[in-house]
Amino acid sequence: MNLTPIEIKDAMAMALSSLRANKMRASLTILGVMIGVASVISLASIINGLDGAMDEEIDALGSNAIFITRYAFDVDRSQLSEEDRNRPPITSGEARAIVENCPSVDGVSPQNYYFAYGGNEVKYKNRKGNRPYLMGAWPDFIKVNNLSMRSGRFLTPLDEQSHAMVCVIGFDLAETLFEAEQPVGKVIRVNGDRFEIVGVFEERESNFDNDNENNQVTIPLSTFEKIHPWEEDLFLMARAGSNEIIDQAEEEIINALRIYRKVPFNKGNNFALSTQESFKDYIANITQYIYLAMIIITSVGLMVGGIGVMNIMLVSVTERTREIGVRKALGAKRSNIILQFLTEAVTLTGVGGVIGIIFGAATGLLVNSLLDFPLVLSVFWIFMGFTVAVTVGLVSGMYPAYKAAILDPIEALRYE
Repeated sequence: MNLTPIEIKDAMAMALSSLRANKMRASLTILGVMIGVASVISLASIINGLDGAMDEEIDALGSNAIFITRYAFDVDRSQLSEEDRNRPPITSGEARAIVENCPSVDGVSPQNYYFAYGGNEVKYKNRKGNRPYLMGAWPDFIKVNNLSMRSGRFLTPLDEQSHAMVCVIGFDLAETLFEAEQPVGKVIRVNGDRFEIVGVFEERESNFDNDNENNQVTIPLSTFEKIHPWEEDLFLMARAGSNEIIDQAEEEIINALRIYRKVPFNKGNNFALSTQESFKDYIANITQYIYLAMIIITSVGLMVGGIGVMNIMLVSVTERTREIGVRKALGAKRSNIILQFLTEAVTLTGVGGVIGIIFGAATGLLVNSLLDFPLVLSVFWIFMGFTVAVTVGLVSGMYPAYKAAILDPIEALRYE
């Protein structure tokens, strides 16, 4: 089909004229395409915003953080063998083994949590905290977790050694309990036990309303273990001296823990190590499935839109049978007729695609803004959305265009 730019321009002008003449029909026709493209753009924007928010949360921990747990964070417990289910818990002994045998590790923070039924009770005078968390930790906790102090100090090695009844509280908890007062030096009751406040954390921002660190009471781990001796299984976090030696730090940790936990040389590790990259890879894997679901859902709208375009174009061919006959009688070739109807179909879905992109982008940005996610628009999915919309028009318009092109001019002129 050898077509000149003038013929293409004339075909587009005729297509737009036809759309203006049938505004309602054209609007209903492009609705399915518009919904499909808008769904692609908005969902892609929200997913990318979620990815960005998760990356920010993980990055806040530092690229050289190493997490040591009893099981991998993505393990399916139902698939574990009996031997794996009976793995010994992670304890402060493992933390000491890392401190003594891993020179590439810059800090170690074993930590444990206590959740009382109905929430921990934290009181100062007649004021109560809003179901705060109680956590025991080592002095390295603040360094390993990239936290900073708003006032006072963090826990010291002396606090840990002496089982001191001191605590550091989160920013939100301090605001709730003390309002205009200075918290440092005050004594609070935590589940009936008296603790002196030695510091207040700086407020920690989160994209997921995760206010754990802003609403927690942190006490020395030795004190925690004295009050709650049955809480054995710890969460252990370490920090490599730098991101460049994180692999070396991991190797040292694995060797130290295998020796400490008496793992036979022919057995696998009975503990798990995770890093920032592990979490990001896991999230990326989940995102792939979300994208797949998005494509399946939006393809339904595009398919409906394509069927609608084909039906409307077939109706258009029938309505303009006499016009087609006149054009053929005046010398129009089959290629001109095919171009006219294909251009009309592509223009129809192209307009739907543009409207869908605008609506989808606005929806995605609005949702990300409401969820406090990064405002992200995917150029790739905008391009793909428009390309798919145009392709739907091209495919849907082929049969009606061919049907119009093969009409006999004599019979077409007789059509009433």
